[in-house]
Amino acid sequence: MTNTVHRIICGTGNCYVVSKGQDAILVDTGRAEFIDKVTQVCDKYDMKLIVLTHTHFDHAENAAALSERYGIPVAYHKADDALFEDSSAQPLSYYGITGRIVMAMSVKLLNEKKVRRPNDVVFIEDGYDLSGYGVDARIICAPGHTYGSVCVEVSGKGLIVGDAMDNWVLPGRGHLYTDLAAAKASYEKIRALGAETIFYGHGRPTKA
Repeated sequence: MTNTVHRIICGTGNCYVVSKGQDAILVDTGRAEFIDKVTQVCDKYDMKLIVLTHTHFDHAENAAALSERYGIPVAYHKADDALFEDSSAQPLSYYGITGRIVMAMSVKLLNEKKVRRPNDVVFIEDGYDLSGYGVDARIICAPGHTYGSVCVEVSGKGLIVGDAMDNWVLPGRGHLYTDLAAAKASYEKIRALGAETIFYGHGRPTKA
């Protein structure tokens, strides 16, 4: 039995159900207004875990509610824990015209949104094995967009990269960053993995 990756389009963002048979995990959760769309997909599976590539509102706003709905933990890197209370704990910068537009779209909401921290939490590190949750996948740390940004490498399918990369216009390094040097290093790390398919937090997936 092989893994499958199901993209759920939530406005300008994506979240993904990774499944193997009936067992599944959810990678990112979308914004609050899309929770029904997410649950329509998740309800078809035996959900085991939620993984957050990072804890900005557009990726994590539904995490606590979905954790409670399915009785499952939420996994993310501890370095992003403070962002639940205050997104300004890790100020963002941008590069390029696309970055300027995305920042203008995002900064007001980032400053206003208070994402509820889940009660049932698992802290994850580089190489964390997700096979205990029923899927063949592991965590790849990719700091830069936030200090705790991670990717999910799905065996035989590709890499879910959150905002370490994006495909707003063309696929490439994410346009918003907290730490530029780390973001560049993570981009090179992702490229070196040679994933067949890249699944972005924003934009359509691309194949190598």
